[in-house]
Amino acid sequence: MTNLVQEGSKVILYLGYNNLHVIKVKTDEVYQTKFGALKHNDLIGKEFGSKIICAKGYVHALPIVPELWTLALPHRTQILYMADISLILLELDIKPGSIVIEAGTGSGSLSHSIIRAIRPTGHLHTFEFHELRSKLARNEFEEHGLSPYVTAKHRDVLANGFEHENIADAVFLDLPAPWDAVKHVMKVLKKSGGRLCTFSPCIEQVQRTCQRLRANGFEQINTVECLRRVHEFRYQHRTKIRFTADQNQDQPKQEEQQQDEEEVNNIKSPKRESMEDGEEDEEISTNKKQKKNSESTKRQAPETVSTLVANGPLVMPGHTGYLTFAYFKQE
Repeated sequence: MTNLVQEGSKVILYLGYNNLHVIKVKTDEVYQTKFGALKHNDLIGKEFGSKIICAKGYVHALPIVPELWTLALPHRTQILYMADISLILLELDIKPGSIVIEAGTGSGSLSHSIIRAIRPTGHLHTFEFHELRSKLARNEFEEHGLSPYVTAKHRDVLANGFEHENIADAVFLDLPAPWDAVKHVMKVLKKSGGRLCTFSPCIEQVQRTCQRLRANGFEQINTVECLRRVHEFRYQHRTKIRFTADQNQDQPKQEEQQQDEEEVNNIKSPKRESMEDGEEDEEISTNKKQKKNSESTKRQAPETVSTLVANGPLVMPGHTGYLTFAYFKQE
């Protein structure tokens, strides 16, 4: 796959966060953006990732990769996002050379990530109940240069199965009644064993699926709900807390206290013979008190420390669905 934009290439235009558009490059055509007109001729011959200048700003021309395609694809159905996709690929142990069965192609979000993981020697067989959605997905795979690694078919797998036997390392089901497909999954998984994942939005679907899996000898059954929480990191400034007394600071305090007591005794002493002496003593006492207050303020100046803290969201993100994983090995 070339790294240059050519005529007929699919390009994702990045205009900003959550502002991505997919275009097909054609000679002499113009695409209107919020930054002004973008001429397709300005894209041809440029490297993917290049900054393209428009009249009022610029855009970036990015390639079709699974992470960006998931954010920019045309939604034909509800799709899976990268939080769920990454967990699915991990738990199903999908790697280069794996043979994967997918039931419920939908908009092709998960399919693109699976294909990248199994290349160059693996293969994805994906099935879709809706004929038009299956055709559109197949066309997208061809445009993105993925046809050698995927076979997309229109088929009702709940009624007719997967038309394959003992070939799959992993199976993914995004169906309204995944428990009815368990018998077909058992036939399509390799005899040496394979893993299954089902995606269900309702817990009642999960319960029925788990009961059917357990009844048919599946092992390691577990269900996960994957929620993405974005944390904000910032510095928090607070006063340093001292939990132990400083003995070196206590000693000068005791000495000052003794000096103050002596000065008070001198002020009250009957040796003062005139008013001038009394005023003098009073002035000395005032100066001492001011000095003491100044030193006390200096000693008590609060010491602050800065700590990097993470703040989670006040509201949890909404529920998407439950992922149920299981392992099956034919005896």
